[in-house]
This record gives sequence, structure tokens and C-alpha cells, in this order.
Amino acid sequence: MISEPSRYCTVELQAVPSRIGQVRRIVSAHLRHWQLDALIDHATLGVTELLTNVHRHAQPDKTCTVEVELLLDRLTVSVRDNDPRIPGVAEPDAKGDEFATSGRGLAIIEAMSESWGVRPHGDTGKAVWFTLQAPPSPVAIVPRSQSAVYGATTDGPLVTAATGVLREQGLLDTLAR
Repeated sequence: MISEPSRYCTVELQAVPSRIGQVRRIVSAHLRHWQLDALIDHATLGVTELLTNVHRHAQPDKTCTVEVELLLDRLTVSVRDNDPRIPGVAEPDAKGDEFATSGRGLAIIEAMSESWGVRPHGDTGKAVWFTLQAPPSPVAIVPRSQSAVYGATTDGPLVTAATGVLREQGLLDTLAR
């Protein structure tokens, strides 16, 4: 049984710098509304990296769709574009590129997410996605009413046997307090 329905948000945009900031704010607002404040920094960093990749590399256009979905305990963020080329994680080479200021977007995604990947989207596009572990949702503890009856209303053989074991171990008085 699913105790909480999935939550879903989608934004279609042109991946230009001014829109990237707006999408970051939209993702932050949704996560706050879903009470997932702990995921905001990682989710907005990841969506920024993916949208920046679309802005820099996607052909023939910069049109893309951002999808954010919370299903049970997993937040999945994906960016779908119209470029079928599959990106790869850049590795620093021996020439000192480990200090490069760009080209590390997917390496950042890999480091900060639980999982990530790329899947084709039709013949002319792809979606790059990552997941984050959602913190457990607080469970409201409902106090039992003094007049409510739970379980059996008579002492059966199991209740009598359990009471006897607890009495022998000296635990019955402890539970009664």
C-alpha cells in the first residue's frame, strides 16, 4: 500500500541562463512545499548542471523539459532535450585539467546523487536524470483514546499465556505502571 501519493512537477523551457535561475527557484519552491528542504541544495545544483549542459551542448535547439518526481522515498530529477547524443563524464587528464572551471557537470551529478543515468527519448532526444534519497517523512503518532477497544475483547488462551510469562519474569508489574 502506498501511504503517500507521488508528487510531480514539470517545466518546459529554453535553456538560457536567465531561465536556468527561474527553474532553480521553481524546483526549490516545490521541494519546500513537499517538505523536502534537505534536498534543495543537491536538487538545484543538479538541475543547474543539467540545464547548463543543454545550454552549452544541445543541438539543434535549447528546448528542454525538467521533470521532478517524488515517489515513495526517491526524488528523481530529469532534463529531457532534443539532442540524441549521449554525454559522458569527463575525466581529468595528466595536463592539469583537474583545476578546470567547466566540463565537470556530470561528475558533480555522479558525486552528489544516489544514482544517475541517460536514456534515449524517441529517435531525436534523450533524458539525463539523477535520484536523491528523500528523508523519511515524519509519522504523526495518534494517541489512543481511553474508550477505544483494540483487538480481542475477551482474554483468550494466548493472552492468558502471555500474562503468565510476564508475571513469571517480573515484567507484568513494570508494564502496569
